[in-house]
Amino acid sequence: MTDMDPLVPVLTGLVVDLTWFLDSCDDDTLNPDDAVKMLESVVWVLHRLPEAQRSRFLQVLQELAEAETDPGRRTFLQEFPESFDLLDDVQ
Repeated sequence: MTDMDPLVPVLTGLVVDLTWFLDSCDDDTLNPDDAVKMLESVVWVLHRLPEAQRSRFLQVLQELAEAETDPGRRTFLQEFPESFDLLDDVQ
């Protein structure tokens, strides 16, 4: 059974917003080495999700992308799974 907890889309959106910020902030806002370390930490956690949870995360990403009106955020949402190498183990 798929977890339909309403908190999942909220948390997924927060992860996306955090990674978008880290990926796009300039050197004056955040040290690039710190940004990379933080992004690597997020990716590490996402890769450790059990397959069912990662599948749910990817499903929510797709739903968020379909509902997104901002073109830049929509593109980031659509590219997120491939950019963070989340598709390898999910069927």
